[in-house]
Amino acid sequence: MEEGQLEEVMMLRKFDAALLVLLALASAAAQPRTILAIGAHAADMDLTAGALLAHQKKLGDRVVMLHLTLGEGGNPKMAPAEYAAQKRREALAAGKAIGAEVLFGPYADALLPNDEEVRRYVAGVIRQVKPNYVVTHWKNSLHKDHRYTHAIVSDAVLLAEVDTLKTAEPAWRGVRGVYYADNWEDSEDFRPYLYIDVSDVFDAWKEAIREYQMVRGGISSFAYFDYYTARLASLGALAGRKYAVALDVEESAKHRVLDSLR
Repeated sequence: MEEGQLEEVMMLRKFDAALLVLLALASAAAQPRTILAIGAHAADMDLTAGALLAHQKKLGDRVVMLHLTLGEGGNPKMAPAEYAAQKRREALAAGKAIGAEVLFGPYADALLPNDEEVRRYVAGVIRQVKPNYVVTHWKNSLHKDHRYTHAIVSDAVLLAEVDTLKTAEPAWRGVRGVYYADNWEDSEDFRPYLYIDVSDVFDAWKEAIREYQMVRGGISSFAYFDYYTARLASLGALAGRKYAVALDVEESAKHRVLDSLR
C-alpha cells in the first residue's frame, strides 16, 4: 500500500472511531428516563405534574404516579368507601390518558402516617420503579398529608439507597433529582426554579384531569380546572412559552458550578 493510501485509510479509521463515539454518546443521551410522581391523594400529581408527565412520555420516557391515598374523604355527598372506588377508577382513567403507570398506596385520606413504616413502603416503591427523577409535594402546605408526603419522600429516596434496608428489590441509587410541584395548597415559600414547556400536551392533559369529578366540578367550591389551566398559561407567559409547568428544588440543589458563562 502506498503512503498516500495508508494515510487515507488511517484517516477513515479515525473518522469511523469518532463517529462511533458520537453515536454512542447520542444513544446514551437518548436513553429513556423514568419519572416517578408521588402525591398524597389521587389527583394531586395529575393536576400539578400531569402535563409534565405527559410531555416526558411523548419524549419516550417512562412515567409513573404513586397515589399514597385516594383522597376518599373529599366528597361530603358520598361515603368514603364509595368515593374511594370512584377515585380509583378516575385515577386509572387519568393515568391512561397521560400515559402513566398508576400505583396506589395502602393509606387512608387524612390519616397518612408520618413514620418509619411508610418511609420503608415508599423506599420499596422507589426500588421497584427505579426512577431517575422524583416529583412530589413542596414542604410547606395547608394540608397535613402534603407536608407528610414531602418528608416521607425525602427520606425514602435516601433510604432506598442503603443496603441495610432489606426489600424485594436491591438498593437503588439512580435518582438524579427530586423536584417539587406547583400546588395551590403548597404555595408558602414555593419559588419556581425550573420551567418546562408543555404546550405540546396541554390539550390532552386538560382532558385527562377532567376524568376526576372534583376537577369537573360539583364536589368542591374550589375551581380546580380553571385554576390549573390558567396557572399553566401564566407560567407559560413567564417562560416565554404558551403553556408551562414550574418546579422548585431544595436550596442545596440550586448550587451550580460552571467553567464559564455560556
